[in-house]
Amino acid sequence: MEVTMAEGGGERNVDVAALFDMLRQCKDSAEEIVAKMLAIKTEAEPKSQLRELVTQILLNFVTLRQVNRSILLEEDGVKAETEHAKVPVELTRLQLHSLMYEKNHYAKAIKACKEFRTKYPGIELVPEEEFIRNAPEDIKSSILSTDRTHDLMLKRLNYELNQRKELCKLREKLELQKKALQETIANRKKFLSSLPSQLKALKKASLPVQHQLGVLQTKKLMQHQLAELLPPPLYVIYSQLFAQKEAFGENIELDITGNVKEAQAFTRQLANKDAAMSTNLVNSKLEDDAPDDSDDGQRRRKRPKKAPSKENLDQSEIYQNHPLKVILHINDDEASDMNSAKLITLKFEFLIKLNIVCVGVEDSEEVPQNNILCNLFPDDTGLELPQQAAKLRIGTSLSFDESTTSRPYKWAQHLAGIDFLPEVSPMVSAAEESNSETTKHASASLGLSLYRQQNRVQTVVQRIRTRKKALLALV
Repeated sequence: MEVTMAEGGGERNVDVAALFDMLRQCKDSAEEIVAKMLAIKTEAEPKSQLRELVTQILLNFVTLRQVNRSILLEEDGVKAETEHAKVPVELTRLQLHSLMYEKNHYAKAIKACKEFRTKYPGIELVPEEEFIRNAPEDIKSSILSTDRTHDLMLKRLNYELNQRKELCKLREKLELQKKALQETIANRKKFLSSLPSQLKALKKASLPVQHQLGVLQTKKLMQHQLAELLPPPLYVIYSQLFAQKEAFGENIELDITGNVKEAQAFTRQLANKDAAMSTNLVNSKLEDDAPDDSDDGQRRRKRPKKAPSKENLDQSEIYQNHPLKVILHINDDEASDMNSAKLITLKFEFLIKLNIVCVGVEDSEEVPQNNILCNLFPDDTGLELPQQAAKLRIGTSLSFDESTTSRPYKWAQHLAGIDFLPEVSPMVSAAEESNSETTKHASASLGLSLYRQQNRVQTVVQRIRTRKKALLALV
């Protein structure tokens, strides 16, 4: 290894490895000489040999000191070179530390800039295209900054500020409208809460006027509500009579009387019964469709339920009435006084078990009141049941109970919409009376015309009114 050294302003090359080899050789030579000197003293050889050895060892010591001095000088030169080389390294290290400090400073500044909260944090500005399209010219034409991007941002912020000011004004206006509407709603709620009592008082106060003018609107509404609880036959009678009164101004009055609670209970019972019957019908159909597990593989057949015997039906159950009744007041169309205008009052009842409608005179001051309704149409005394099914239900007694005030007249069944077939064909009965073909056709035509007349409310009311007038004339 050669090292260039500067000493006294000059440079020299020193082989450090050669110096260490020379030092090692001098040390080995000194050890050999010392070993020889010990051997001479031990063997008692002549001392003349010791002088030469001492001279050689001294020369070795001088060489050692010279080599040692050269090594020390070399070490000092290396240290000086090291110190000289450390100066640029330290400068570079200081520059590196300065750069790292500046880097950290800039990083902190960038982070602080990123985390810096401006005056408009989280503001959702309108898109730039919409701003250019919709912003007013005074905002777009103003110059707020030399930086184009910053200037555009400031303009967009001004546009957003103007929009928000307008929205604040609109909000205040809407708040005032909302407050006014809330006050109006509160006043109307207060009025609506007191409206039922006012309507009740108005309704009570208007009753005398309604009676005076003959327009009983309250009673009419109540009657219509009660009509919904009527059985279908009585409802048909009520609707036809009411339609006749409204359409042609017939001088009649209608009322629905009876126990409303019992009628409601009967309606609910009938609805539950219909629902149960439909459920049982579906279940029985499913059971009939299911195959039987018997050996022959045939399907199971249910026996029909036995109808209740005629002996089990009580007389009161047979003539059981529906809780509601339809009252018909027939007035005199020629009378001027309202008190003397009422001629007769009829009561329509529905027998639930027999499915027929019975009619009777309500105000029976005289005994033969049923004579007015008896034979109102030919062969209609009201003592014979109009339906074959009703006769079968009653059993041995084929005639209606004469002790009751109401009778099942045929014209009442026609008015109620209850259609039934006669027991004997009209053509056969006409043939028994006369053998001529002309008589049979005339009888059939007469029966058809009579049937059509019986379906008309006007014909029935007119006949009852005429018969009542005739009876009053006789009395």
